Amino acid sequence: MAEHSRKRPCGPGEHGQRVEWRKWKQQKKEEKKKWKDLKMMKKLERQRAQEEQAKRQEEEEEAAAQRTDQGRPYTLSVALPGSILDNAQSPELRTYLAGQIARACTIFCVDEIVVFDEEGQDTKTVEGEFKGVGKKGQACVQLARILQYLECPQYLRKAFFPKHQDLQFAASLQEVKIDKKLEPGLRVTVRLNQKQLSECKTYKGTVVSSQDPRTKAGLYWGYTVRLASCLSAVFAEAPFQNGYDLTIGTSERGSSVASAQLPSFRHALVLFGGLQGLEAGVDADPNLEVSEPSVLFDFYVNTCPSQGSRTIRTEEAILISLAALQPGLIQAGSRTT
Repeated sequence: MAEHSRKRPCGPGEHGQRVEWRKWKQQKKEEKKKWKDLKMMKKLERQRAQEEQAKRQEEEEEAAAQRTDQGRPYTLSVALPGSILDNAQSPELRTYLAGQIARACTIFCVDEIVVFDEEGQDTKTVEGEFKGVGKKGQACVQLARILQYLECPQYLRKAFFPKHQDLQFAASLQEVKIDKKLEPGLRVTVRLNQKQLSECKTYKGTVVSSQDPRTKAGLYWGYTVRLASCLSAVFAEAPFQNGYDLTIGTSERGSSVASAQLPSFRHALVLFGGLQGLEAGVDADPNLEVSEPSVLFDFYVNTCPSQGSRTIRTEEAILISLAALQPGLIQAGSRTT
Protein backbone atom coordinates (compact mmCIF):
# COMPACT_ATOMS: atom_id res chain seq x y z
CA MET A 1 0.00 0.00 0.00
CA ALA A 2 1.51 3.21 -1.12
CA GLU A 3 2.32 5.75 1.46
CA HIS A 4 1.20 9.28 0.93
CA SER A 5 3.22 12.17 2.37
CA ARG A 6 1.28 14.52 4.47
CA LYS A 7 2.27 18.19 5.10
CA ARG A 8 2.57 19.11 8.69
CA PRO A 9 0.36 22.05 9.44
CA CYS A 10 2.14 25.14 10.69
CA GLY A 11 1.69 25.90 14.26
CA PRO A 12 0.10 29.11 15.29
CA GLY A 13 3.45 30.43 16.48
CA GLU A 14 5.24 29.94 13.18
CA HIS A 15 2.36 31.32 11.16
CA GLY A 16 2.15 34.27 13.49
CA GLN A 17 5.85 35.09 12.98
CA ARG A 18 5.41 35.31 9.20
CA VAL A 19 2.39 37.59 9.64
CA GLU A 20 4.32 39.93 12.06
CA TRP A 21 7.23 40.05 9.67
CA ARG A 22 5.03 41.27 6.84
CA LYS A 23 3.52 43.87 9.14
CA TRP A 24 6.96 45.00 10.26
CA LYS A 25 8.11 45.28 6.66
CA GLN A 26 5.03 47.26 5.72
CA GLN A 27 5.49 49.48 8.75
CA LYS A 28 9.11 50.18 7.83
CA LYS A 29 8.04 51.01 4.30
CA GLU A 30 5.47 53.46 5.57
CA GLU A 31 7.96 55.01 8.00
CA LYS A 32 10.47 55.42 5.18
CA LYS A 33 7.81 57.10 3.08
CA LYS A 34 6.92 59.41 5.97
CA TRP A 35 10.62 60.24 6.47
CA LYS A 36 10.98 61.08 2.78
CA ASP A 37 7.85 63.21 2.94
CA LEU A 38 9.16 64.96 6.07
CA LYS A 39 12.53 65.56 4.42
CA MET A 40 10.78 66.97 1.38
CA MET A 41 8.65 69.23 3.60
CA LYS A 42 11.73 70.55 5.38
CA LYS A 43 13.39 71.20 2.04
CA LEU A 44 10.32 73.05 0.84
CA GLU A 45 10.23 75.04 4.08
CA ARG A 46 13.87 76.04 3.66
CA GLN A 47 13.22 76.99 0.07
CA ARG A 48 10.15 78.98 1.13
CA ALA A 49 12.19 80.74 3.85
CA GLN A 50 14.90 81.62 1.33
CA GLU A 51 12.28 82.98 -1.06
CA GLU A 52 10.73 85.04 1.74
CA GLN A 53 14.13 86.37 2.73
CA ALA A 54 14.88 87.30 -0.87
CA LYS A 55 11.49 88.97 -1.10
CA ARG A 56 12.13 90.93 2.10
CA GLN A 57 15.53 92.00 0.79
CA GLU A 58 13.94 93.10 -2.47
CA GLU A 59 11.31 95.07 -0.55
CA GLU A 60 14.04 96.70 1.55
CA GLU A 61 15.91 97.68 -1.61
CA GLU A 62 12.72 99.10 -3.09
CA ALA A 63 12.10 101.00 0.13
CA ALA A 64 15.66 102.31 0.00
CA ALA A 65 15.07 103.42 -3.58
CA GLN A 66 11.92 105.20 -2.46
CA ARG A 67 13.86 106.83 0.36
CA THR A 68 16.25 108.10 -2.28
CA ASP A 69 13.41 110.16 -3.70
CA GLN A 70 12.93 111.63 -0.23
CA GLY A 71 16.44 113.04 -0.22
CA ARG A 72 17.27 116.63 -1.14
CA PRO A 73 18.03 116.77 -4.88
CA TYR A 74 19.36 120.33 -4.96
CA THR A 75 22.37 122.14 -3.48
CA LEU A 76 22.57 125.55 -1.85
CA SER A 77 25.71 127.70 -2.03
CA VAL A 78 26.47 130.97 -0.26
CA ALA A 79 29.15 133.46 -1.35
CA LEU A 80 30.49 136.36 0.71
CA PRO A 81 33.61 138.53 0.76
CA GLY A 82 36.40 137.80 3.19
CA SER A 83 36.75 141.51 3.86
CA ILE A 84 33.97 141.32 6.45
CA LEU A 85 36.69 140.25 8.91
CA ASP A 86 38.43 143.58 8.48
CA ASN A 87 35.96 145.24 10.82
CA ALA A 88 36.75 142.85 13.67
CA GLN A 89 39.54 144.37 15.75
CA SER A 90 40.93 141.26 17.45
CA PRO A 91 41.61 137.58 16.65
CA GLU A 92 38.88 136.57 19.09
CA LEU A 93 36.28 138.75 17.38
CA ARG A 94 37.31 137.54 13.91
CA THR A 95 36.94 133.94 15.06
CA TYR A 96 33.57 134.70 16.63
CA LEU A 97 32.39 136.34 13.40
CA ALA A 98 33.44 133.32 11.36
CA GLY A 99 31.63 131.09 13.85
CA GLN A 100 28.41 133.07 13.37
CA ILE A 101 28.62 132.56 9.61
CA ALA A 102 29.31 128.83 9.99
CA ARG A 103 26.40 128.48 12.40
CA ALA A 104 23.96 130.32 10.11
CA CYS A 105 24.99 128.23 7.10
CA THR A 106 24.59 125.02 9.09
CA ILE A 107 21.11 125.99 10.30
CA PHE A 108 19.93 126.46 6.71
CA CYS A 109 21.77 123.41 5.29
CA VAL A 110 24.21 125.29 3.06
CA ASP A 111 26.31 122.88 1.00
CA GLU A 112 29.05 125.27 -0.17
CA ILE A 113 30.52 128.51 1.17
CA VAL A 114 32.49 130.59 -1.32
CA VAL A 115 34.79 133.25 0.15
CA PHE A 116 35.67 135.77 -2.54
CA ASP A 117 38.09 138.69 -2.52
CA GLU A 118 36.21 141.82 -3.53
CA GLU A 119 39.55 143.61 -3.95
CA GLY A 120 40.68 141.24 -6.71
CA GLN A 121 43.63 139.55 -5.01
CA ASP A 122 44.63 136.16 -6.41
CA THR A 123 44.02 133.97 -3.34
CA LYS A 124 43.00 130.37 -4.04
CA THR A 125 44.34 128.40 -1.07
CA VAL A 126 44.18 128.67 2.70
CA GLU A 127 47.97 128.58 2.97
CA GLY A 128 49.63 131.56 4.60
CA GLU A 129 48.85 133.65 7.65
CA PHE A 130 46.58 136.52 8.52
CA LYS A 131 48.90 139.55 8.86
CA GLY A 132 46.45 141.93 10.54
CA VAL A 133 43.32 143.96 10.04
CA GLY A 134 43.13 145.64 6.64
CA LYS A 135 45.71 143.43 4.90
CA LYS A 136 44.46 142.63 1.39
CA GLY A 137 43.56 139.03 0.70
CA GLN A 138 44.60 137.70 4.07
CA ALA A 139 41.12 138.07 5.57
CA CYS A 140 39.79 135.63 2.95
CA VAL A 141 42.45 133.12 3.92
CA GLN A 142 41.65 133.31 7.61
CA LEU A 143 37.87 133.18 7.12
CA ALA A 144 38.12 130.15 4.83
CA ARG A 145 40.47 128.36 7.21
CA ILE A 146 38.24 128.89 10.25
CA LEU A 147 35.13 127.82 8.29
CA GLN A 148 36.88 124.62 7.22
CA TYR A 149 38.00 123.94 10.76
CA LEU A 150 34.51 124.42 12.21
CA GLU A 151 32.93 122.12 9.62
CA CYS A 152 35.39 119.28 10.26
CA PRO A 153 34.25 116.64 12.80
CA GLN A 154 36.00 117.18 16.13
CA TYR A 155 37.79 113.83 16.15
CA LEU A 156 39.40 114.62 12.76
CA ARG A 157 40.51 118.20 13.47
CA LYS A 158 43.94 117.36 14.87
CA ALA A 159 44.68 115.17 11.85
CA PHE A 160 43.60 117.72 9.24
CA PHE A 161 44.49 120.99 10.93
CA PRO A 162 47.90 121.38 12.58
CA LYS A 163 48.40 124.17 15.07
CA HIS A 164 48.02 127.55 13.43
CA GLN A 165 47.81 131.13 14.59
CA ASP A 166 44.48 131.65 12.79
CA LEU A 167 42.95 128.77 14.79
CA GLN A 168 44.23 129.68 18.25
CA PHE A 169 40.74 130.74 19.40
CA ALA A 170 38.75 128.18 17.44
CA ALA A 171 38.28 126.04 20.33
CA SER A 172 37.00 109.43 20.64
CA LEU A 173 37.45 108.05 17.48
CA GLN A 174 35.66 104.86 16.30
CA GLU A 175 37.71 102.41 14.23
CA VAL A 176 36.02 101.48 10.93
CA LYS A 177 37.16 98.90 8.39
CA ILE A 178 36.20 100.05 4.88
CA ASP A 179 35.92 98.20 1.58
CA LYS A 180 38.70 100.09 -0.21
CA LYS A 181 42.38 100.82 0.31
CA LEU A 182 42.89 104.59 0.27
CA GLU A 183 45.77 106.98 0.77
CA PRO A 184 46.34 108.05 4.39
CA GLY A 185 45.00 111.49 5.30
CA LEU A 186 42.09 111.38 2.84
CA ARG A 187 38.72 112.39 4.29
CA VAL A 188 35.88 110.17 3.10
CA THR A 189 32.20 109.52 3.78
CA VAL A 190 31.46 106.00 5.07
CA ARG A 191 28.12 104.20 5.25
CA LEU A 192 28.22 101.86 8.23
CA ASN A 193 26.88 98.30 7.99
CA GLN A 194 23.54 98.35 9.83
CA LYS A 195 23.50 94.58 10.46
CA GLN A 196 26.69 94.40 12.54
CA LEU A 197 26.54 93.75 16.25
CA SER A 198 26.72 96.77 18.53
CA GLU A 199 29.39 95.13 20.70
CA CYS A 200 31.85 94.79 17.79
CA LYS A 201 35.13 96.55 18.46
CA THR A 202 35.71 97.34 14.78
CA TYR A 203 32.88 98.59 12.61
CA LYS A 204 32.57 97.76 8.93
CA GLY A 205 31.52 100.28 6.32
CA THR A 206 31.44 101.19 2.64
CA VAL A 207 33.02 104.30 1.14
CA VAL A 208 30.31 106.33 -0.62
CA SER A 209 30.00 109.71 -2.27
CA SER A 210 29.86 112.69 0.05
CA GLN A 211 26.57 113.54 -1.66
CA ASP A 212 24.85 110.29 -0.62
CA PRO A 213 23.63 111.51 2.79
CA ARG A 214 21.91 114.47 1.10
CA THR A 215 20.53 112.79 -2.02
CA LYS A 216 19.58 109.39 -0.55
CA ALA A 217 18.76 110.03 3.10
CA GLY A 218 17.90 113.71 3.11
CA LEU A 219 20.56 114.40 5.74
CA TYR A 220 22.66 117.53 6.06
CA TRP A 221 26.33 116.53 5.82
CA GLY A 222 28.12 119.86 6.23
CA TYR A 223 29.52 122.36 3.76
CA THR A 224 32.60 122.69 1.59
CA VAL A 225 34.69 125.88 1.44
CA ARG A 226 35.99 127.43 -1.77
CA LEU A 227 38.19 130.49 -2.25
CA ALA A 228 37.52 132.76 -5.23
CA SER A 229 40.02 135.44 -6.27
CA CYS A 230 37.31 137.84 -7.42
CA LEU A 231 33.55 138.16 -7.85
CA SER A 232 33.46 136.70 -11.36
CA ALA A 233 35.42 133.64 -10.16
CA VAL A 234 32.51 132.78 -7.86
CA PHE A 235 30.49 131.96 -11.00
CA ALA A 236 33.26 130.81 -13.36
CA GLU A 237 34.81 128.29 -10.96
CA ALA A 238 31.61 126.63 -9.80
CA PRO A 239 32.19 122.95 -8.91
CA PHE A 240 29.13 121.82 -10.87
CA GLN A 241 29.28 120.84 -14.54
CA ASN A 242 26.81 123.45 -15.75
CA GLY A 243 27.44 125.96 -12.99
CA TYR A 244 24.68 127.47 -10.87
CA ASP A 245 21.29 127.41 -12.55
CA LEU A 246 19.76 129.79 -9.99
CA THR A 247 21.64 132.87 -8.79
CA ILE A 248 20.31 135.33 -6.22
CA GLY A 249 21.98 138.58 -5.23
CA THR A 250 21.03 140.34 -2.01
CA SER A 251 20.99 144.12 -1.61
CA GLU A 252 18.93 146.86 -0.03
CA ARG A 253 18.54 148.15 -3.60
CA GLY A 254 16.90 144.92 -4.76
CA SER A 255 13.22 144.17 -5.25
CA SER A 256 11.09 142.68 -2.47
CA VAL A 257 11.85 139.02 -1.84
CA ALA A 258 8.11 138.37 -1.48
CA SER A 259 7.64 138.96 -5.21
CA ALA A 260 10.32 136.46 -6.27
CA GLN A 261 8.87 133.34 -7.92
CA LEU A 262 11.77 130.92 -7.98
CA PRO A 263 11.93 128.37 -10.84
CA SER A 264 12.99 124.75 -10.36
CA PHE A 265 16.75 124.37 -10.04
CA ARG A 266 19.56 121.99 -9.14
CA HIS A 267 22.27 124.32 -7.84
CA ALA A 268 21.40 127.64 -6.24
CA LEU A 269 23.80 130.43 -5.27
CA VAL A 270 22.94 133.25 -2.85
CA LEU A 271 25.55 136.01 -2.90
CA PHE A 272 26.17 138.65 -0.23
CA GLY A 273 28.20 141.84 -0.37
CA GLY A 274 30.49 143.34 2.23
CA LEU A 275 30.48 146.72 3.92
CA GLN A 276 30.38 148.53 0.56
CA GLY A 277 27.80 146.20 -0.97
CA LEU A 278 28.18 144.13 -4.12
CA GLU A 279 29.12 147.27 -6.04
CA ALA A 280 32.63 147.15 -4.55
CA GLY A 281 33.21 143.64 -5.90
CA VAL A 282 31.92 144.63 -9.34
CA ASP A 283 34.15 147.71 -9.55
CA ALA A 284 37.30 145.80 -8.52
CA ASP A 285 36.78 142.86 -10.90
CA PRO A 286 38.56 143.38 -14.26
CA ASN A 287 36.57 140.54 -15.81
CA LEU A 288 33.22 142.28 -15.37
CA GLU A 289 32.18 144.98 -17.81
CA VAL A 290 29.05 145.95 -15.94
CA SER A 291 28.29 148.78 -13.59
CA GLU A 292 25.12 147.42 -12.03
CA PRO A 293 25.37 144.20 -9.93
CA SER A 294 21.74 143.24 -10.54
CA VAL A 295 22.49 142.13 -14.14
CA LEU A 296 24.69 139.32 -12.81
CA PHE A 297 21.82 137.48 -11.11
CA ASP A 298 18.55 135.81 -11.93
CA PHE A 299 17.04 137.57 -8.91
CA TYR A 300 18.25 140.68 -7.09
CA VAL A 301 16.31 140.92 -3.85
CA ASN A 302 15.98 142.90 -0.66
CA THR A 303 15.28 140.41 2.11
CA CYS A 304 14.73 143.02 4.83
CA PRO A 305 12.86 145.92 3.20
CA SER A 306 11.87 147.60 6.48
CA GLN A 307 15.21 147.50 8.24
CA GLY A 308 15.56 149.78 11.24
CA SER A 309 19.35 150.09 11.22
CA ARG A 310 21.20 151.96 8.49
CA THR A 311 23.25 148.90 7.59
CA ILE A 312 22.92 145.17 8.11
CA ARG A 313 26.07 143.17 8.81
CA THR A 314 26.83 140.31 6.47
CA GLU A 315 26.52 137.70 9.23
CA GLU A 316 23.08 139.17 10.03
CA ALA A 317 22.13 139.32 6.35
CA ILE A 318 22.87 135.61 5.93
CA LEU A 319 20.42 134.65 8.68
CA ILE A 320 17.74 137.10 7.50
CA SER A 321 18.05 136.25 3.81
CA LEU A 322 18.17 132.47 4.12
CA ALA A 323 15.18 132.55 6.46
CA ALA A 324 13.25 134.61 3.92
CA LEU A 325 14.35 132.51 0.93
CA GLN A 326 14.09 129.05 2.50
CA PRO A 327 10.38 128.34 1.78
CA GLY A 328 10.78 129.27 -1.89
CA LEU A 329 14.05 127.36 -2.23
CA ILE A 330 12.58 124.20 -0.73
CA GLN A 331 9.50 124.36 -2.94
CA ALA A 332 11.40 125.15 -6.15
CA GLY A 333 14.24 122.71 -5.42
CA SER A 334 11.82 119.86 -4.66
CA ARG A 335 10.37 120.16 -8.17
CA THR A 336 13.74 119.14 -9.61
CA THR A 337 13.76 115.66 -11.17
